[in-house]
Amino acid sequence: MDQAHYFNAEPGVPDVRRPLRVVLDGREVTLRTAGGIFSPDGIDKGTAVLLAEAPAPAAEGHLLDIGCGWGPIALTMALRSPAATVHAVDVNTRSLSLTGENASLLGLDNVAPELPEAVGPDVRFATIWSNPPIRIGKAALHELLMTWLPRLIVGGEAWLVVQKNLGSDSLALWLAQELGDAYDVARAATSKGFRVLVVTRTR
Repeated sequence: MDQAHYFNAEPGVPDVRRPLRVVLDGREVTLRTAGGIFSPDGIDKGTAVLLAEAPAPAAEGHLLDIGCGWGPIALTMALRSPAATVHAVDVNTRSLSLTGENASLLGLDNVAPELPEAVGPDVRFATIWSNPPIRIGKAALHELLMTWLPRLIVGGEAWLVVQKNLGSDSLALWLAQELGDAYDVARAATSKGFRVLVVTRTR
């Protein structure tokens, strides 16, 4: 599949839904997937590393998944924090549709699949998890991260997974410089060729 498809609002391949058997939060489930989205055939390696390494998300408040795809990160957050509201954002409308469908299949009513501009400007996040779309290019990636990371609450954390050979270390340095003294940026883990970065808002 042309990887550019999943960056498009309306994918250029047919929307053919099919079952997807995966393990989420320790249990095997059957969800739905389709072409034209990120990692349609399962949980990609980076997302698997993030889900294995990140601690439990905040138990309540607003949580965020940046670039939800068919929903593995958002759904896991919702399963682990049933009292929280999980905002699953993506520019790809098929991804949003699938995430909503999969939340329903799991009986989750705390997942809100939304276009980025639909998230209220006053919403602040206690936890952000993301396997960010590095391949959209550095400028677009920086803009994306600086749209959402400053919306952490004090004490809130963002957990990001980035391939080592796609600039994870330079991204960590850039985030520390750009976000400033009110944030702490650290490398939390290295696994299977990926870095897990954690950004904490300290004040």
